[in-house]
Amino acid sequence: MRTANAVPVSLAEIARIAGVGRAAVSNWRRRHDSFPSRIGGTDVSPQFSLSEVEQWLRGNGKLHDVAGREFLWPRFEALGSRDESGLAVAEAARRMRSPRARSQHPGLSEEARDLAGEAARLGRSEGPRDTFEFLLQRWLDTHVRQLSTTPAPLASLMARIALGARLGEGAGGLTVFDPACGTGHLPVAAAQEYTGPDLALKGCERDPALAALATARIGFATEDRTDVRSEIATADALRADPFVGLRADIALCNPPFNERDWGYEELATDQRWIHGLPPRTEPELAWVQHLLTHLRPGGTAVVILPPAVASRKAGRRIRGSLLRTGTLRAVVALPPGCAQPHSVSLQLWLLRAAPDATAVTASGAQDALLVDATRLAKAGAREQGPDWNALTDFVLSAVSQLDKPGGDLPDGAVRIPLLDLLDDEVDVTPGRYTSAGSDPSDVELTASWNELAGSLVQLNGLVKSLSTLGVSAGESRTTATVGDLMKAGALTLRAGQQPADTAGPRPGDSGLPLLTVADLLVDGTPSAEIAPESAPTVAEEGDVVVAGVIRAFRAWVHDGPPIALGPQLHALRADPEKLNTHFLAGCLRAPSNGRQAGTHASSSSRVDIRRLQVLQLPLEEQAAYAEAFRHLTSFTRLLTRADALGQQLAGEIGGQLAAGGLTPGR
Repeated sequence: MRTANAVPVSLAEIARIAGVGRAAVSNWRRRHDSFPSRIGGTDVSPQFSLSEVEQWLRGNGKLHDVAGREFLWPRFEALGSRDESGLAVAEAARRMRSPRARSQHPGLSEEARDLAGEAARLGRSEGPRDTFEFLLQRWLDTHVRQLSTTPAPLASLMARIALGARLGEGAGGLTVFDPACGTGHLPVAAAQEYTGPDLALKGCERDPALAALATARIGFATEDRTDVRSEIATADALRADPFVGLRADIALCNPPFNERDWGYEELATDQRWIHGLPPRTEPELAWVQHLLTHLRPGGTAVVILPPAVASRKAGRRIRGSLLRTGTLRAVVALPPGCAQPHSVSLQLWLLRAAPDATAVTASGAQDALLVDATRLAKAGAREQGPDWNALTDFVLSAVSQLDKPGGDLPDGAVRIPLLDLLDDEVDVTPGRYTSAGSDPSDVELTASWNELAGSLVQLNGLVKSLSTLGVSAGESRTTATVGDLMKAGALTLRAGQQPADTAGPRPGDSGLPLLTVADLLVDGTPSAEIAPESAPTVAEEGDVVVAGVIRAFRAWVHDGPPIALGPQLHALRADPEKLNTHFLAGCLRAPSNGRQAGTHASSSSRVDIRRLQVLQLPLEEQAAYAEAFRHLTSFTRLLTRADALGQQLAGEIGGQLAAGGLTPGR
């Protein structure tokens, strides 16, 4: 039974502490009677006492070069409250940097204060910054569903855009402003990108825990500089602006999205709405105008916004004013996965205050730069974010031409005259304008035709090879089920499972791709990574992987690095002296096999892997069948690619012919 003061830890947490895989911990539990007893949880997800686990690990020599902070985090998590654990981490950071300072968080419990003090002492011995970053990252990972953060590469890109687009140099160095700073990702990025003298970081956050963590994070990030001043206020920036009168050189913001209760009624006559009162349904445009209020003349703001803000009817009047005054200078459409929500193609809006603060109503530009970077996702990936290097280079290349009317823009970026934007919709969605200018060049068309021709040549060769396969003249062939082959020792079967811990690998550690049935239904690319110790079932190179559900039924030989398998996926490992893996995979994926082994209740019905049939042949005869199966796999892949290329070319050629971009008979 669990004692009142026991700190619970899971098998995954024990594995993390010991630096081993979860399977190793399960093995210790089975083999050692002295392993601590379960104090909570369930049989599937048991929990153990942290103190008993630590004592057992040390007593059995299972700890090697393990930092003390590994034992700290479970105790922070055991505080229960998200806010209290976050404030305790911030308090620990403050004590690491100022040991004699009094607590700034009197509401903390005695247990939390004691834990913060212990963490501070440990941090001073193991490295204050490393200890704080470890605790902060674990806190963010634990509460990832409740928080929205800005990934470091995106924060860096935003800071570089803002620094490069500002006009003139502000007096007295650089002032950075973020009115919804969260845990400080954007101010820290600005501090890292700015190498000049005298930096002031001003931020606001209404959540006390986030504000405290932002203060701590900025303190550590700038501790090597003596010319940095920072202030993070805990307040609702829209309702109670703590920085009235501040004029910053750059403003960066990732504001909360779709908040209807942002202060519409009480702020209806606020002087910040120089471009119009934001409708109740357009809180993002309130944040945009709040940022503009705090910019010096020529200062720039870069803000993350959902794509609907660029086109919603309710916001067209404000968008029109932003364009007419030259304030909205560029809109960048990002690939899905850049930040939460990861399924949405978010946008970056680049805004610039007029060089003359009184010239709000004068047109500051004749066009706007629209950049469509949605194509720069990782090749073949799903919900894993962009290719950050390619995205950064592309966006910076486009934005660098912002004030160069005759400059060359990369493909996917266009300058649109304001007269074309200021129509009845005032839609500034980049894809609406860049698609018309993204027709393939003559070189690209030639390359596509050549690729299609090459695919057809290969297909023709495979057709000749596969068409020579003769039909067996009434010969009867016997088969064996996977279950029979398992009993005979010809193969082993392991079923995929849902990982107990899906938080992902620790920062700096390599993760293991997790393949699921949902991934197979999209493009077959794993959509997530998990810590290796959290993977119950791993397919190695040469294993045969089978999807055991009708709607995604298939089998293939895994070729590549190890991969974790989710539910309804199975890994078969064949004895090479009895079975050829390509022969095995070819037999298993026969359509009739899935039908006879399925339950037939619906497309989501499961396939009983043990009932799948495999042709019984001597090993030497299996090789010829394996070669034919490989040819068939190549034939299917080439056929799919040729079909996609043909459809793409037909659309491109048809579109250009209709627009007069191609001349028949050329």
